[in-house]
Amino acid sequence: MAKDRSQREDYSAPLRRLLLGVILLCLLGIFLVWRIDSPRVERFRAQVVDKVVPSMDWAMVPVTATVNLVRDFQSYQRLSEQNRELRSELRRMRAWKEAALQLEQENARLLDLNNVRLDPRLTYVTGVVMADSGSPFRQSVLLNVGERDGIVDGWAAMDGIGLVGRISGVGSETSRVILISDAASAIPATIQPSGQTALVAGDNTAAPVIDFLENRDLVRPGDRVITSGDGGVFPAGILIGQVAQDPGGRLRVRPSADFERLEFLRVLRYHPAEPIHDPGGLVGTRAPEPAPLPEEAADG
Repeated sequence: MAKDRSQREDYSAPLRRLLLGVILLCLLGIFLVWRIDSPRVERFRAQVVDKVVPSMDWAMVPVTATVNLVRDFQSYQRLSEQNRELRSELRRMRAWKEAALQLEQENARLLDLNNVRLDPRLTYVTGVVMADSGSPFRQSVLLNVGERDGIVDGWAAMDGIGLVGRISGVGSETSRVILISDAASAIPATIQPSGQTALVAGDNTAAPVIDFLENRDLVRPGDRVITSGDGGVFPAGILIGQVAQDPGGRLRVRPSADFERLEFLRVLRYHPAEPIHDPGGLVGTRAPEPAPLPEEAADG
């Protein structure tokens, strides 16, 4: 076995050298042929190219596929980067959209405050809602206006549409507003168009109760409820809401003010008329007695 292996090794080495020499001679011949400038050689080269190159298309398929794969991968990378940029821009646009919606809602509420129609004799102070009580047993909010702004306890507060409550507690720079839904709130009201008078009493729910109604048959759901001005608590004519009926058949008021979005409140400066202690003052002051004539004074 050792002898056969040595014999094969003796033959393989010369064969490898011979094959290498043949390859080198072929390459040298191809090089020389491609370097010779002769019409015959040029035609020969053209014939060789025409015969060999078309039949080598199968050899270029892997190369072409590899190049296309690299190009596709680069295109995918560019698409991925563009996708990340678009997602980032989309997130920024969503943030801007949310900010724009909040500004639009705030602008609408401010426009409501500017467009609300009040008695020309009434003036107001606009304050920003700082916080609410957050308690189911006390419905109130805190404003950033107080004694320095001339706020007086008991004044009415409203948003851009309807009555919200009244001032109950004034500090130097802040004041608290008791909402009409609070159990401590009771507002004399008039129901239109029937003209029925009633009392809108809060019960810590979203819809205050209508009590002490004169004639219920004249009141229908959807009727407007406004302040009557009785008792000098609120000025007359401020919109409170609309009449609604709960499942138990009890009449309530659906407030026109949006208690879910209280951001700005208008505090009305209201100075009720001075109480008249002399009943004659309702007609007029007593006329002074005429002075006596000179002749009557001389006779006397």
